[in-house]
Amino acid sequence: MTKFLLTVHVLAAIITIGPVTVAASMFPPSVRRALATPDDAAALATVRTLHRICRVYAVIAVAVPVFGLATANSLRVLGSPWLMTSIALTVAAAAVLAALMLPRQSSVLAALAALDGTDASHDATAVRRFTGQLAMYTGVFNLLWATVTVLMIVRPGSTTGA
Repeated sequence: MTKFLLTVHVLAAIITIGPVTVAASMFPPSVRRALATPDDAAALATVRTLHRICRVYAVIAVAVPVFGLATANSLRVLGSPWLMTSIALTVAAAAVLAALMLPRQSSVLAALAALDGTDASHDATAVRRFTGQLAMYTGVFNLLWATVTVLMIVRPGSTTGA
């Protein structure tokens, strides 16, 4: 059963967290492209699609910690410091995604959709500022997940010799 749980945990992490990190990383540059070409409907559609990927995969990614905790319980490592650190970092990454990234993506998307090519320089400036903040939050999110991934592979104190 442990091998099954571990397999599902790893697959869920690859299939869900990978797309969120990539789509979230692509979002700010795509917003900048959409701002540079306000008449390009495809640029706005790209931003919408990236936001949808982030939202949908964020919900599905709940499977990662669920199967991770089940795997840890099966391996009897629930109290291990490296695992507790990973759990804390996972909670932090989820909080950054849910509280900072997704709402700002929604705000940027709404502001982009509202820009109609008239004297919207003030609105465009606000979008650029939000996009800069979003890029920073995305970097923090990606750094948290990279750290969790390293902890999952190296597992300090592990008997695997890694």
